[in-house]
Amino acid sequence: MEQKHILINIGRQFGAGGKGVAEILGERLNIPVYDNELLQKAAEESGFNPALFRRSDERRWLFRFGNLFGLNRASSYAPSAIDGTELFKYQSEAIRDIAQQGSAIFLGRASDYVLRDMECLDVFICAPLADRVKRVCERTGMTAEEAEKFILKKEKARRDYYNFYTFGDWGVASNYDLCLDSSLLGLDGCADLIVDFGRKSGRI
Repeated sequence: MEQKHILINIGRQFGAGGKGVAEILGERLNIPVYDNELLQKAAEESGFNPALFRRSDERRWLFRFGNLFGLNRASSYAPSAIDGTELFKYQSEAIRDIAQQGSAIFLGRASDYVLRDMECLDVFICAPLADRVKRVCERTGMTAEEAEKFILKKEKARRDYYNFYTFGDWGVASNYDLCLDSSLLGLDGCADLIVDFGRKSGRI
């Protein structure tokens, strides 16, 4: 029997544990998870230094090569500036290349929009702010006040990035097949429910 081609896109509020859920899913389903690996692949395919993609990751940026000496491609292609739209294009091509080759779990990077013409399971992981602040404090050692400011800043960047490039609304339930509160279910519980929902819906 031919193995099913499974594609799962996971959007997440910052600090809600979306990466942890993706990693658990990857282990249970034996499917590779793509997070920062997308940045490296996009850089390889575009010829740009990976530092450009890391700095623009899920943010809107305009890079001027006069201020980023050494980050541009080979001299055969050295424009005076590159905006986030071009970087988004290369990253989207990397996502589509991976998705066409086999099963994959994508974390963020507007992958649900990039793969909107393919059969995917689109999931969004959320949690109350207090729960996310606690998780970030435990992970980083920040104070609650520092963690809250950091979360809100990161979340605004993700929202602006997604809304700008997709013309959609980041985190709005109607954009996803399944929205889960990790504070109620825990990361393992979220993974369990995603697998169950995916199998019942025919996406897994």
